[in-house]
Amino acid sequence: MTTVMLGALAVLLAGPVPAGMARWPRLRRTPRAAMVLWQSVALAAVLAALGAGLSLVTDQAWRAEVGPARAVVAGAALALTLFVAGRLLLSAHRVGTSLRRLRRRHRAQLDLLARHDAAVEVLEHDVPVAYCVPGLRDSRVVVSAGMLGTLSEPEIEAVLAHERAHLRARHDLVLEAFSALHRAFPRWVSSEAALSEVRLLIEVLADRAAMAACDPGPLARALVALAAGRAPEAALAVGACGLVERVDLLADRQRHRVQAAVLLALSGAVLVLPTAFVVLPWLDSLA
Repeated sequence: MTTVMLGALAVLLAGPVPAGMARWPRLRRTPRAAMVLWQSVALAAVLAALGAGLSLVTDQAWRAEVGPARAVVAGAALALTLFVAGRLLLSAHRVGTSLRRLRRRHRAQLDLLARHDAAVEVLEHDVPVAYCVPGLRDSRVVVSAGMLGTLSEPEIEAVLAHERAHLRARHDLVLEAFSALHRAFPRWVSSEAALSEVRLLIEVLADRAAMAACDPGPLARALVALAAGRAPEAALAVGACGLVERVDLLADRQRHRVQAAVLLALSGAVLVLPTAFVVLPWLDSLA
């Protein structure tokens, strides 16, 4: 029974639950707490998927009856657990390798094409664009000459603060983890809406960090001016997504402490649930 419940929980946490959360835009008003909840749901889905097979080891009722049929089922459950773990590791490897290769290539192109100016790379291009290329030792903030000529000084400072917030918080690693998880689960389970929502939340978090150093007005105007610009693949761009939603959130200066507290409590509960399904039967077997 525990195995079935964990399997069903893994499916719910990988697909329907994230899809429902993505349709609840009010979560974005507390982006930090919302991101913790998203990470907790993702981790709980992995724990449930792995625990579905491992739970047979701790199920005292299952182990009490030994027989060929049960041995076959136990072997299949163990194989499924190993398959899930292997698929997660392979997905993480492929996503990480691809992103790092693209970023190395783009940094090499920047060395040839861009000019270094006050800790940013400037591309001689008329289209206003700004983005960052994350890296362990060689992160870059890139802007175009068109952006520098279009935006005012406060707007430029807001854009740079946004991109530096991405690099400082390593938002690329958060997005990489969710991309790997999305690829690891089958298409009929994983939710594309969930990955899109996480991308938007990352931008909202960088917007909030930029607002600590500048007023929301210049940042909002910069978002509109940069909305048409396109950043290269594997980069994080200030105008990447969710223009209307982000401008709306910039106007919201309330704290929403109650919602944040509820989401953090819910995050803890989501993580405890699959753990309890595995640990409690094991504790019962020791009693």
